[in-house]
Amino acid sequence: MLLTVPELLVLMGGFLIIATLYSSVGFGGGSSYLALLALFFTSFFAIRSTALICNLIVVSGSSYLYFKNGYFDFKKFFPFIITSIPLAFIGALFRLSENTFFIILGAALIISALALILQTVGLKKSEDINPDYPSYVTYLLGAGIGLLSGMVGIGGGIFLAPILNHMKWDRSIKIAALASFFILVNSISGISGLVTDGTFELPWVEAIGLMVAVLIGGQIGIRVSLNKLTGNGIKIVTAILVLIVGIRVLMVNGLQLEI
Repeated sequence: MLLTVPELLVLMGGFLIIATLYSSVGFGGGSSYLALLALFFTSFFAIRSTALICNLIVVSGSSYLYFKNGYFDFKKFFPFIITSIPLAFIGALFRLSENTFFIILGAALIISALALILQTVGLKKSEDINPDYPSYVTYLLGAGIGLLSGMVGIGGGIFLAPILNHMKWDRSIKIAALASFFILVNSISGISGLVTDGTFELPWVEAIGLMVAVLIGGQIGIRVSLNKLTGNGIKIVTAILVLIVGIRVLMVNGLQLEI
């Protein structure tokens, strides 16, 4: 084991909380897993691999429930998915330095959160939808976010959802469903890229404990979301989570400042 039993229990508790919060808005929690794992693991490859596996477990359950409740629209999802999968695979092949990795991740999260916060201020009770975007925009978004998600080792939904909410692409619940499915396919693609590159590294004892924690947390979060959260509530929770994590990742993990 890489960790002592008390350390593993603390980490499992943190992962359970993260999975519960993030799954409530269609995310897997990969960005926060990365930040937390950086405090406990020394191997950068183990950090990326473990985060992707935990991501995959959370969004597998979320995607199933979104699909079961009729929130999947494969025709609208397809342009994002078809371009993101190969780019996520390519992105996973990049070998970034640890500092560069966290600076890119933190900056991207902060920008995404601020865009959503600006759009959320003065939000009307009804959710307006603006469908008048050229089809190539969705293909380009899928490709760009797929590449970025592969590079930093997360599914990418935490980048995609704030942008789509800002664009008023669809109802918040539909965006959350797309984010969940987007993370699912890109986590699989990212793991494939790591395996191909020989950088997939999983500390199995710790990983099994963390996978159990996120499985439980993910199921709690998605079920609360489907029953309790409104569209505006999803947007607000999304913006707050993304901003907090982005600032912490950039300042502590990227720039190595104490806050």
